[in-house]
Amino acid sequence: MSVLLSVLVGVLAAYLLIYYCLFKGARFKSNVTLKGKTAIVTGSNTGIGKTTALDLAKRGARVILACRNKEKAEAAVFDIRKESGNPEVLYMHLDLASLKSVRAFAETFLKSEPRLDLLINNAGLIASGRTEDGFGMAFGVNHLGHFLLTLLLLDRLKQAEHSRVVNVSALLHRLGSVDFNLLNTHKDLVTGQSSWHAFRAYCHSKLCNVLFTRELANRLEGTSVTCYCLHPGVITTEIGRNMGVLHKLLFLPMSKLFFLDPEGGAQTTLYCALQEGLEPLSGRYFSSCALQNVSAQGRDDALARKLWEVSERLCGL
Repeated sequence: MSVLLSVLVGVLAAYLLIYYCLFKGARFKSNVTLKGKTAIVTGSNTGIGKTTALDLAKRGARVILACRNKEKAEAAVFDIRKESGNPEVLYMHLDLASLKSVRAFAETFLKSEPRLDLLINNAGLIASGRTEDGFGMAFGVNHLGHFLLTLLLLDRLKQAEHSRVVNVSALLHRLGSVDFNLLNTHKDLVTGQSSWHAFRAYCHSKLCNVLFTRELANRLEGTSVTCYCLHPGVITTEIGRNMGVLHKLLFLPMSKLFFLDPEGGAQTTLYCALQEGLEPLSGRYFSSCALQNVSAQGRDDALARKLWEVSERLCGL
């Protein structure tokens, strides 16, 4: 019995060590209020997006949930209004897998909302398949849709005294690359549709987020808008909802044991959106509420510039 107890204590100690050293993220603490300010959060009907929207609503912001699924988004609006006590939480339809939908969202927002202070490009997925426009799903949703959305809303962001764009990337950007020849021939950054290809495409799209943020900061220099990208931590969310059954069975137990919950995962997003004094660090990458280094490719200004130019062309700008 004493041996078994020692083993159990050892396993528990190992779990706690791994969890707190590798997975548990920092907490953002701030009393900043957002009364009179407007925020858009994409993919905010669940996970860290919903948690982010709730925090902003509690601070008094007018929050737009930019989501594809109307039923889930309206349920999220109800939950957030009830918990925050803030009635200024709204749903607007946005399908990032459709450039037409992105344009329609931007048009609706610009006609109905006089200001924009925070644009949080949170939505992301790991999935095979194609977007409405024929792009690989991860590239189209995680990068291209957000790229177009940001550009369409930039003028409104510039009208605010101080505004920010926050792009949710991932540590897995370090495994990513950008093959422009593949983009030209396949409208994607991978050649297949397997689970492995979906994972690789996700890594590539997260590198695109880093590069987009870097080039956006260069182009916004001298304006009132700053931008940041981040790794939210390893989160238990619905990002892998399109995984196969076997992958989910392997993924779920590990996620429950080790991964952050959505509240923990939202902390660095909130840090990048609300922390005072970050303006000199526009274009940089954060994790656990602290500045972090990116991969060598993520620091390549020429690559970032080319991705911007190719993305403009693919969006028809």
